[in-house]
Amino acid sequence: MSAPVFGTHRDEGRPDFGPDEVEALADDLLALLGPRGVSSLPRAIARASRDGSGMSPILSAQDLGRPDLVCYPRTPQVIPHIVRAAVRRGVPLTTRGKGTGNYGQVVPRFGGLVMDMTSLTAIEAIDDRAITALAGARMVTLEQFAWDNGKQLWMYPSTVQSTLGGFLAGGSAGTGTIVHGRNHEGFVEALDVVYATDDAELVHLEGDDAQPLVHTYGVAGVIVGARVRVEPLQDWRSIYVSFADHHNAFTAALDLSTFDPAPRLLSADRAEVVDALPSDPALVRGRASIRALLDARCVDEVCDRLTAAGGRVEAVRDGIMQTVKMSALSYNHPTWWLQKAHPDRYFHMEVRGDALVTALDAVEQVYEGGMLHLEMGHEMMFGMLNGIYHSPEQVVAGVPELEALGVGVHSPHQWYVDLDADRVKAIAARTDPMGLLNPGRWM
Repeated sequence: MSAPVFGTHRDEGRPDFGPDEVEALADDLLALLGPRGVSSLPRAIARASRDGSGMSPILSAQDLGRPDLVCYPRTPQVIPHIVRAAVRRGVPLTTRGKGTGNYGQVVPRFGGLVMDMTSLTAIEAIDDRAITALAGARMVTLEQFAWDNGKQLWMYPSTVQSTLGGFLAGGSAGTGTIVHGRNHEGFVEALDVVYATDDAELVHLEGDDAQPLVHTYGVAGVIVGARVRVEPLQDWRSIYVSFADHHNAFTAALDLSTFDPAPRLLSADRAEVVDALPSDPALVRGRASIRALLDARCVDEVCDRLTAAGGRVEAVRDGIMQTVKMSALSYNHPTWWLQKAHPDRYFHMEVRGDALVTALDAVEQVYEGGMLHLEMGHEMMFGMLNGIYHSPEQVVAGVPELEALGVGVHSPHQWYVDLDADRVKAIAARTDPMGLLNPGRWM
């Protein structure tokens, strides 16, 4: 399905409900959850109206929506009752975790009820293959739990405070993606979900039945819990290497991406982006940076290789806190720090392909002030191309130029389902026949 580069409001799929239905639903939820389990207070409404879409000047300029009510379930068993109540009243329901997504995925475009899942934090089990937890468990907590049991998650996002349900519904990649791909490519072994029907119940899905509900923005079912893959814990080192020139750094990162054993994370930035990152002796101002999570057995060999390529080793660190710290400097986060250092100046586009290195100058020249943040992923390079923002039309105009260079482009300035949308819509037609789950996500 083709789609524009940036989102604009459409009323397609707007549920027909009004104040009377909202008031009736509020009474239902009060009986289910008690006075602390539901709120229409301005502070609660304001919090449930925000996510990470502030990174996009295009989305920031739009009123993406506000809920009428927010509820806070504390047990998985109550979720079907909440969903049944919303279906009975015809009120749309949007599920959210920590709200760390960047595309407005959890901002309720047509109002209604937001269900905050962050109280459902229980970790239920871990074995040699997988960890099982409720949707509100934070990814960093799961990684720590895995480490404590001699394991590690297959992957977790750069926004390490994201919830499990949020990452599975709206996330895609992160630390570990180099080896294991994205989160809809085998990471999920099972899901517990609730569909938006008048007889809603917890439904357990295994294997191939669970995969189709990953990265669907919650439009095809409410994720209540999940079992996701783990593997034996490796002895990781966080290495920081600086370069005088980012061309050399990016070429060295490309070379390192094929190293065996593979890094768990591999990021590179030019000096201007490094200068905006949090202060750290290993992030040398005025110099480009490679940051990598490496198996301890290969650190010396990799450092020798990077030194021969013109790099200077600034630090080698160990421990889970250091791996999490490095993860928080990957993917969208360098752009976030760049925007924080230079408010109301930069936008970014998500880009991929070998041209990010082989045609680096041309790629960075597409947008005024162009600066690329580079990530190595599963059998591909991708990154965030930052540029000085002027207008949505300017953003759109650069896409054909990038594609002509052999660069794939994904817009972070949209709110619609962006992975196999026709397939997801077909699933939602069965699991949400009234179109109440996070409506307004189709183009």
